[in-house]
Amino acid sequence: MTDTQPTRLSLDTVCAITETSKSTWRRRIAKGEFTRLADDARGRAMLLWSEVAPHICVRLAPEDKQMVVLADAGHAEAQDDLGQLFLMSEKYPAAVYWFGLAAQQNHPDAMQWLGHCHLNGKGVAADENLGLMWVAKAAALGHVIAQRLMKALIGARAGCSAAVNGR
Repeated sequence: MTDTQPTRLSLDTVCAITETSKSTWRRRIAKGEFTRLADDARGRAMLLWSEVAPHICVRLAPEDKQMVVLADAGHAEAQDDLGQLFLMSEKYPAAVYWFGLAAQQNHPDAMQWLGHCHLNGKGVAADENLGLMWVAKAAALGHVIAQRLMKALIGARAGCSAAVNGR
């Protein structure tokens, strides 16, 4: 982004990084508290970074601004990185949001982390089936941690079956 063109973020991204609902943001825009810019090429409502930045729910380093902009633009790697930043800050719903966007683009690391969130109830209700599905997808795409987890789970279940069947 150049200095002549202000940095813009979509309303969806603003909601995710501020932990504030769309209705609240729309109300604030309607009151004139924030500037709504022209919609982007994808028809998304856009806001100014400079107005939104003080409301972000985690502390960002100056270099993180570009990661947020890339994540907003749809870059899976930046979305995964942003998900990890929110996960480490214990802002679980935001982490799940970003991991979900990257996982939809077949990003294995995001799939593994999304599975972790579902398995452990971080940012979503705990759901073993959904968690295992995401971890299995990550493993199928070659994610080493996910592969090890799946191998351990399969081994544990095989051991339980053998015990139940008297083997």
